[in-house]
Amino acid sequence: MSTRFQGITPFLWFNDEAEEAANFYVSVFENSRILTTSRYGKEAARASDRPEGSVMVMAFELDGQKFSALNGGPAFTFNPSLSLVVNCYNQDEVDHYWNHLSEDGDPAAQQCGWLKDRYGLSWQIVPVQLVDILTASDPVKAQKAMQVLMTMKKIDLAALEKAAN
Repeated sequence: MSTRFQGITPFLWFNDEAEEAANFYVSVFENSRILTTSRYGKEAARASDRPEGSVMVMAFELDGQKFSALNGGPAFTFNPSLSLVVNCYNQDEVDHYWNHLSEDGDPAAQQCGWLKDRYGLSWQIVPVQLVDILTASDPVKAQKAMQVLMTMKKIDLAALEKAAN
C-alpha cells in the first residue's frame, strides 16, 4: 500500500454548507488546511439540481486527517450515531475545542464530552486521561469518576481526577 494516500477518509454530507464548514473546522484545528475545491459543472449541476459553478466537494485536512465535504442537498443530515473524537492532552485543549466547536451548536446535545456543532455534526472532546480514570484498578474510584462524568457537559479533568482519588 502506498504511504501517499490515507486509507479511510470521512466524507461529510452537507446541504449547502460544505465550504463554510470546512473553513470553520480548519480555523479550529492547528496544522489544518483546505486541500481542493471542486465545483458543479453543467452536467453534475443538472443531475443533482445544484447551481452550476457552486461548490460540490471541499477536501480538507484537520491536523493530518483528511476529510471531504459534499454539498449534496437536504436528502441526508447528521445524527449522533457517528461522531468525531478529539483526543486532548490537557484541560486547555478540552476548553479550546469545546468552546469553538460548540459555538452556535445545539446545547441540548451536550453531555459527557459530546457536543453537536452548528452544522449538526457530533464531536466528542475527550481528555486522553479519561480511559485510565474510568478503568482504574480500584472499581470504587472508577465508579466515583463515572458518576461525576455523567453530570458534565464539557469534561472537567480536575473534577474527574478529584473524584477518582
